[in-house]
Amino acid sequence: MLGLPRSTEVNRRVPKEKLYASGSVRAAIRDMMKDQIESVTWRNKLADSTIGVAAGEEVKEIQVFEVALRQKALDRRILTAIAKAIPYKIVFMARFGSEAQAWMEASGTFYATEWFPLDGFALKFEGLNLDAMYGSLARQIASGRLDAEDDLSSAVDRDRRRLRLERDIALLEKKIQREPQFNIQVELNAVLKSMKQELEELLHG
Repeated sequence: MLGLPRSTEVNRRVPKEKLYASGSVRAAIRDMMKDQIESVTWRNKLADSTIGVAAGEEVKEIQVFEVALRQKALDRRILTAIAKAIPYKIVFMARFGSEAQAWMEASGTFYATEWFPLDGFALKFEGLNLDAMYGSLARQIASGRLDAEDDLSSAVDRDRRRLRLERDIALLEKKIQREPQFNIQVELNAVLKSMKQELEELLHG
């Protein structure tokens, strides 16, 4: 699917029962797996021995799992549970019909691409070591949300702060519109201005 070297291929079905056996998979998640997932296949193993890229300090191997879906939707809690059950970094390729979507966890946050035609999907697997490759993949899948100049954990933290500020700004703007008292509107607008300035500094500082 991703044009990786044959030396990386595993192509081994992962029984969902093995995933269920993990203590990280609660009954509700198990039910979602049954409803949303047709099958899970371990497609590739990226390691020094398979792709000739040295292990990093944090990332020793990267696995590629293909998740065949019953519907064009996937609850990220399923991937969180699978990731907890497997002690390696994973790139998930969700597939429905002739389309695919890549998912990946970075510093506790899952990112996903848009849906793409299978024959038009491409990720660049590059980096001096597997730490760098993992960071590169995360930035590709996050589609511009992660700052390339920061280390990965700092970039994810910045993205979380941005999302939180954008959400809080939107809620405050709605609150101001509903507020009937002018003096309270003035106070809230001052808070809003401060939040927008903080967001601007976060984005361009």
